[in-house]
Amino acid sequence: MPARLSLLFAVLILLVAGPAFAAKRVDLDYHVRLLPEQDQAEVRMVLEDGARVRSFDFNLGDEGRYSDFQADGEWSEDTPGRGIWRPAAGKAELRYRVRISNQRDSGRYDAMMTEQWALFRGDDLVPAANLDEVDGTRFVARLTFELPEGWKSVETGWPRVGKNRFRIDNPERLFDRPVGWMLAGKLGSRRDQLGQTDVTVSAPVGQGVHRMDILTFLSFVWPELQNVFPRDPAKLLIVSAGDPMWRGGLSAPNSLYLHADRPLVSENGTSSLVHELVHVFSRIRATDRSDWITEGLAEYYAIELMRRAGGLSESRYRKVREDLTQWSRGVDSLRTERSTGKVTARAVLLLQELDREIRNRSKGRHSLDDVARGLMRLDKASTQDIIAITETMLGGSSEVLDTRLLR
Repeated sequence: MPARLSLLFAVLILLVAGPAFAAKRVDLDYHVRLLPEQDQAEVRMVLEDGARVRSFDFNLGDEGRYSDFQADGEWSEDTPGRGIWRPAAGKAELRYRVRISNQRDSGRYDAMMTEQWALFRGDDLVPAANLDEVDGTRFVARLTFELPEGWKSVETGWPRVGKNRFRIDNPERLFDRPVGWMLAGKLGSRRDQLGQTDVTVSAPVGQGVHRMDILTFLSFVWPELQNVFPRDPAKLLIVSAGDPMWRGGLSAPNSLYLHADRPLVSENGTSSLVHELVHVFSRIRATDRSDWITEGLAEYYAIELMRRAGGLSESRYRKVREDLTQWSRGVDSLRTERSTGKVTARAVLLLQELDREIRNRSKGRHSLDDVARGLMRLDKASTQDIIAITETMLGGSSEVLDTRLLR
């Protein structure tokens, strides 16, 4: 009885003291006004209690994208490419402008604003920052858009909590930024629920995007995707547009972009859509000249998931391997900071060989899927990491990974 009474007393102490130790919830509101005539957005970042944050140290880059900073408290840009906001006590606000359109060296755009619509990443609306906060602070972040006259709607990869308003909650980040792809204007959107995820496919009106084709295609590969990468994001946004946007696919948190002219399945048997989905679900990032892991796995599963879903016959699969072999001729190393098409093709062949080795030596108990799930748990994955995970699974060294390609 004494032990039981002691336990009950301890529980009562925690119940009474709990609120004193609970995190302090602080509202953080992002207000964005889109200005198509100026190709800019006006951003207001409103902090409910400035005393809870000592400073935001923003990475402004060197492109001159951000301008016209005004702040309650102290704002300084003493270091090139950095901006530091030390909020005033009480309700504090940071105001600035950001250029939306961004043209690549190729002449195409990976962010664009027209008179009718704007397609961009939230990562650029609010730059990344190192946050120095008071211990025990928990932000409740929301993003609200003010749209130009005639613009109908806005879509993001975050849950909607009102008209043109979204809840930003990323437990993996200390600073809840509204990252990911966003699209606003005169839009056409189609929606469905796949697994536990609300999926939206959205594009500006008149861009020739086959939204229902994309949703139908996703419904076939979705179960196979979740079998490998067991995640259930609350929401997934797929945005698309035609020229002069960049003619490819780009992933981001809870979202991805795919050019309107990209086929769901390419002539070489791969899929840009599934490739980018693997990036969104796996979140595997590389380090130590190991981008072959990130891009190789995305392309490997762009082929393999379609095969498992019944969309790729064995004869077609063999033809895909022949094409990859031909394309990757001359590649003598996979180690690079950025994997090119040829290097990625060779990485896919290596991963296919590794999958066969794992299945044969484990008598079917394991596969490359287990290695991929192990890499998902790492902050960043290196070549040595994939070797270590595989060797642990096999109980010995891998013949496939003992290759000059990885040295």
